Amino acid sequence: MKQKSKLAYLPKTYCFLAIVASCFFFGCSNTKYLEESQTLYIGNDINISGELTNAEKQDLRNALSSKSLAVQQPQRKTLGTRFKTWLYNQKYNEKKSNWFWGILLRESNMAEPVIYDSTKILESVSRMKSYLENQGFFYAEVDFESKTKNKKTIVDYNVNTGKSFIMDTITYAIHDSAIARIVEINKPLSLIKNKAPYKGVTLSSERDRLMRVIRDSGYYKFNRDYISFELDTVNKSVLRNSINPFEGLFEIFDSNKRLEKPTMDVEVHIEPVPGDTVNEGEKLFHINNVYVYPDFSLVGNPTDSTLKEDDRKFFTLRYNKDIIRPRVLARSILVRPGDKYSTQNYTTTINKLYDLNVWQFVNLQYIESTSKPYSLDAYIYLTPRKKRELSLNFEVTTSSDYFIGSGINASHRWLNLNRAANELKVSAMSGVEVIRDVGRFELQSIQYGINVDVTLPRFVTPFFKVRQSNRATVKTRIAAGVNYLSRINKFDITNVSGSFGYEWSESIYKRWQLTPFNLTYVGVKLNPQFKTDVVDQSPYLKRSFEPAFIGGENATFVYSNNDIFHQKQNSYVRVSLEEAGLWLKGIDNAVYSLTNHKTSLESGTGVSISQFVRLETEYRHYWNYFRSSIATRVYAGLGIPYGRSDVLPYIRQFTAGGPNSIRAFRLRTLGPGSYLDTSSIAQQFPDQTGDMKLEGNIEYRFNLLRMFGGSILLKGATFLDIGNIWMLKRDTTRAGADFQFKNFYKDLAVGSGAGLRLDFSFLVFRIDWGIPLKKPYSTNNPNGWYFKDWDLGSATWRRNNIIWNIAIGYPF
Repeated sequence: MKQKSKLAYLPKTYCFLAIVASCFFFGCSNTKYLEESQTLYIGNDINISGELTNAEKQDLRNALSSKSLAVQQPQRKTLGTRFKTWLYNQKYNEKKSNWFWGILLRESNMAEPVIYDSTKILESVSRMKSYLENQGFFYAEVDFESKTKNKKTIVDYNVNTGKSFIMDTITYAIHDSAIARIVEINKPLSLIKNKAPYKGVTLSSERDRLMRVIRDSGYYKFNRDYISFELDTVNKSVLRNSINPFEGLFEIFDSNKRLEKPTMDVEVHIEPVPGDTVNEGEKLFHINNVYVYPDFSLVGNPTDSTLKEDDRKFFTLRYNKDIIRPRVLARSILVRPGDKYSTQNYTTTINKLYDLNVWQFVNLQYIESTSKPYSLDAYIYLTPRKKRELSLNFEVTTSSDYFIGSGINASHRWLNLNRAANELKVSAMSGVEVIRDVGRFELQSIQYGINVDVTLPRFVTPFFKVRQSNRATVKTRIAAGVNYLSRINKFDITNVSGSFGYEWSESIYKRWQLTPFNLTYVGVKLNPQFKTDVVDQSPYLKRSFEPAFIGGENATFVYSNNDIFHQKQNSYVRVSLEEAGLWLKGIDNAVYSLTNHKTSLESGTGVSISQFVRLETEYRHYWNYFRSSIATRVYAGLGIPYGRSDVLPYIRQFTAGGPNSIRAFRLRTLGPGSYLDTSSIAQQFPDQTGDMKLEGNIEYRFNLLRMFGGSILLKGATFLDIGNIWMLKRDTTRAGADFQFKNFYKDLAVGSGAGLRLDFSFLVFRIDWGIPLKKPYSTNNPNGWYFKDWDLGSATWRRNNIIWNIAIGYPF
C-alpha cells in the first residue's frame, strides 16, 4: 500500500484558487486604467525560417530581440507576474501614499505599462531587415502579426532569411606601394576570406584590423576612414554566356536567387595617407622625446616649474617624489626615441605599467613635435595607487541539519617595496565547522593558517640569466606558509610549505604559471580512538594519513577571453599538472650514497616522500543575454601515485559536494563511486576522498529586480550538477568505490536546485538550495533515480535531503 505524502493533505483547492485569483487580479488591474484604443504589449515571438542551423537561428533570434532592433520591448514579468506594473498603477492611478506604500513604491520597483504602438513595430521590422542585409541576407523578408485579447497584445515577427551571400574574389586597390606591402605581409591574418559568408560586422572588424596594422607600421595619421569596401553581387557568368548582355541584366537577380550560395566579389580600397607631397618614407612618424611623470596627480600640471627633471637614456623623468627606480620603468616602457610610431608599443606599454600594480591610472598621450616634422613627443602620466591594501572576506555554507562556516580570510598587501614594484602580501585565515546534534551545536573542526607571498616584476633565477621579452609580462613569486587543520577528536594536520615560481602572460588571453620548486611537509597526529576505529580498519586511510614530504613542481595554463570583444560568449580554460617526488627522491638517494648506505632522508626524518602525478582540467563557457546568462562548467581531476607510493596524500585527494561542487550533496559526503558510509562516525565526520573526480554543471542566471535605489541587483538562478569521485584501485573496505567504466553512469550523482544572488557589484552574496535527483549508492529505485522517494511534506525528509548553501561569489 502506497504511503500518501503529507502534501496530499494540504488544501490544494484553496492554493489553486489563490494562484488563479492573484493572476487574475494582477492581470485585470494592469489593463483597467488603459484608454479604449490602448492595449498592453505583453510579449513577442521571433519565428525564423531559412537555411540555418538551430544554433544559428538561436543566435539570430537573440540579436533581433535586442533593444536596438526590436524598438518596442514587451512588458516583462517579475516572478511570473507583472507586479512592477501593478505597483506603478498603485502609485499613479490609485494614488497610494501612506508610509507602507512609500516604502514599497520606489522608482526601481515600478515599471510603466508598455502600450502597444504599431509604428514602433513597423520601425522594428525595418531595422531587422537592415540588420539581416548587413549580415549577408540580401533576400531576407520580415513581416509581423499582432494578436490582441483582453486588451493585451502579442506580436509575432516572421523572418525568412533566404540564402546568405559568400565572398568569392577578394582584390585590393591601394595607391601607396609601401602600404600595399604592409597589407600583403599581413594578408594571412585577414578576416575576409574566399568562400566565407559575408557579414557586415566582418568587414567592420577587417577595417579595424587594417587600420591597426598600418598605424603600427608608423602611419600615425592613418585612420579607418581611408578604408572602404566595394561589393559586387553581379553574377558575371550570366553576362558572359548571354548573347544579349542587356537581356542578361534582367536575369541577374533571379540567377543569384537560384544559386545554392549566391556569391559576391569584394574590393578593398585604401586611400593615400595625407602627405602626398613628400617621399613615402617621410610619411612615417617617429618618436622624438618621451616624458614620464611617475607621481602625477589627477589635477596636476605637466608644465609645473617645481617638478624635478632627470634625463635618462630612453626617457626624461619629471616628478615631485622619487617613488620608482628608473630601471623598473625602462623594462615596462617600450616607447623609445627614434623608433617608428607603433600602436602595439603603445598598448603593451600601458599594459605593462598597469601590471606593476604601482599606479591607479596610466595615461599615454602623443603630441606632434614642433621642432621636428613627422615626429611625436610621448607624455606618460602615472597616478600612484595606495601603498597598502587591506582586504577581508568570508564564506559560509549551511544545510538544514548542520552549519559549516569556512571562516574569515584577511590579507594585507604592501606595494612598490624598495621602489622596485615589489609586492609583499601577508594573509591569514581561520575557520570553524559546527554540527547540530540532538538540538545542540558541537564544534567539528578548526582551521587556521598564515601565508606570506613576495612578488617581483621580473625573472629571478639563481644560477643563470633569462632574457625577458619586451612583450611578455613576467613575475617571480616566492611563497611560504603554515596551515593547521584539526578535526575534533579525529586528527590534526599541520602543513608547512614553501614555493618558488614564475607567472607570465603569453598574450592578453593566455597566462602561464610555472613552479619549479614546491616543498610541503605534512604532519599528522591521529586521535587514538579514531585511529583504532577508523584508520586502522582501512589500509588506504592508514597510508593517506601518514606524515609526508611533498616536493615537486607544477605548471598551470589559463585561457580567458572575458573582455569587451566577447560580451555575448566567452570561455575559460585551466589545465594544471603537478609532479611530486622526483627531485626529492633524488636528494634522498644522494643522502643515502653520501652516508655509505647508512641513512636517507626518509629514514633519518621518519617521514615518507610522496610520489604522484596530479592533473586537473577545467572548462567553462558563458552565454550572455540582455537580462540573463547561461554558465556551464566541466571539470576533471586525476591523481596517480607511483614509485613506492600507492596512495595520494590526504591534502591532494579529491572531494565532492558542497557550495562550489554538486550542491545537492553535503561537503565531503559524496562518493567515492557508489559507496555509502553509514557508520555513526560518518554521520559526524563526513570526509570521503578519492583519486579521480569528474563533474559537470550548468546554471541559468537571470535578473529579478533592483533594490535600495538600484545599488543592489537581486538575481535568481536554477542549476543542474552532475559528477562524483572514484578510487583508481579497489578498496576492500569500501565496496563500489573504484572506477569501472561499466558502472560509470550508475555512479554519477545528479542534483538540481535554485538560488538567489545579491549583487553588490564588488561582491556577490549567494544562497542556493539543492535537492538530489539521482544518488549513486543503492536506493529503492533502479539506477539511483530519486524522484519516487521525494516526500516534500515531511520535515524530516526535507532536513535530510534539501541542502542549503551560503557563499560569497559565483560557484564558477
